[in-house]
Amino acid sequence: MEAAEDHVDGGVLAAPSNFSMVEDGIYRSGFPKPENFGFLTTLNLRSIIYLCPEPYPEENLKFLEANNIKLFQFGIEGKTDPPTLMPKDTVLDALKVLVDVRNHPILIHCKAGKHRTGCLVGCLRKVQSWCLSSVLEEYQKNAGLKWRQRDLNFIEAFDTLSLRQCLLSIMYRYHGYGFKRKRLLHEEENVQTPKLQAAKV
Repeated sequence: MEAAEDHVDGGVLAAPSNFSMVEDGIYRSGFPKPENFGFLTTLNLRSIIYLCPEPYPEENLKFLEANNIKLFQFGIEGKTDPPTLMPKDTVLDALKVLVDVRNHPILIHCKAGKHRTGCLVGCLRKVQSWCLSSVLEEYQKNAGLKWRQRDLNFIEAFDTLSLRQCLLSIMYRYHGYGFKRKRLLHEEENVQTPKLQAAKV
C-alpha cells in the first residue's frame, strides 16, 4: 500500500510505507521515518511492536518517549542469504503482546512491513479463526511480488493452541468473520497476570 496522506490545517501527514489497518486499534507498516511522526500521532498509539534486531533509532525513541508509547522489540532476523526461518517462540511472544488489548492502539512494523510483519499478522488471523486460504491471501497481497514460500509454510504450521495455553489471566474471544465484525474482547480474572516485558533497546 502506498503511503497515505491526510491534510490537516493545511499540512500534509504522510503515513509510513505499506501502512494499513489490521483491526480496530491494530496497524501495520514499514519502518516509520521522522516525516511519518505527525501521522502516527493521529493514531494515539500506546505501543509499537518492532520485529528487527537492530537498535531503534534515537530519533524514533525520542518520539516514543514524547508520546508515551511503549516499545516491544522482538529481534527477528530478515536475512535471505542464507534464508532465516521465523522463530516460533519469538513470534509467540510478540503475539501475546499483540492480542493484549491493554497495549492498543498498537503498530506492528519491521523494515518493509511485508515479511516479518506479515507472518505475525498471519498468526493473529489464525487465532481469529480465519480460513487458511484467506490468511495466506492477505500475506501475499501485502508482500507483493516478494512473497516468500517459507513464510507461508510458517503461517500454515503455526499452532495457535500454544498461545491460548499461555494466556492464564486474560480470555480473548473473536466474533464474526467480516473485517469490521472481528474484535477482541478482554475479560480479567482473579489470577496472577503474566508479566510482559518491554524490550530494552
